[in-house]
Amino acid sequence: MADQDRRSSSAKEQETHESQPDNEHGAHKGITRRSFLGQVSAVVVGATASPLLKAAPVQSETRPSHAPPSPVHGAVPVTLKINGQEHNLKLEPRVTLLDTLRNNLQMFGTKKGCDHGQCGACTVHVNGRRVNSCLTFAIMHQGDEITTVEGLAQNGKLHPVQAAFVEHDGFQCGYCTSGQIMSAVALLNEPCGEDDNSVRECMSGNICRCGAYPNIIAAVQQARKRA
Repeated sequence: MADQDRRSSSAKEQETHESQPDNEHGAHKGITRRSFLGQVSAVVVGATASPLLKAAPVQSETRPSHAPPSPVHGAVPVTLKINGQEHNLKLEPRVTLLDTLRNNLQMFGTKKGCDHGQCGACTVHVNGRRVNSCLTFAIMHQGDEITTVEGLAQNGKLHPVQAAFVEHDGFQCGYCTSGQIMSAVALLNEPCGEDDNSVRECMSGNICRCGAYPNIIAAVQQARKRA
């Protein structure tokens, strides 16, 4: 009985001690594990939800995908004659002939390689002369006769240079091929020596990363002989 009385007395003293504040503001020393975790969870959830709630209105303000494109500032009327057909366009004066062909007229045969006039992939003909279309403005060529690789074949028949490239396998990846062909067609009407080295020099403005140069030279020489 004495032991039981002592245990009861000890439990009452502990209860009395926990219920008493440890300072003048009435703050309790005892913080249970459950109450501590509850406070931490509330803070974490609040911190996580706050940015999501702020972000929600921004998502609702997203511009619909079917909205009409904004007009091009400073666009002017431009008429280009390409492969015998006139095209009436509205272009910003600084748009290149290359970007006009690809972006406005969907003529993707003319390739965009270095965009600095060094690779020759964008070669077209302007009044019969080869031109790097990435280095000239479209607006400068109103009234000119422009020919792209799409305009070489006639009535379903390949140009002799195109046929020679196919016969001699003058391409691998094919990216530079349209520019190579356009330069070769122009070369037929340019002064160029008969030997292979002269052809290499005359075609030096067109780069082939695949290294198909021997086949390209063979194709050009065949086309020259048949011209």
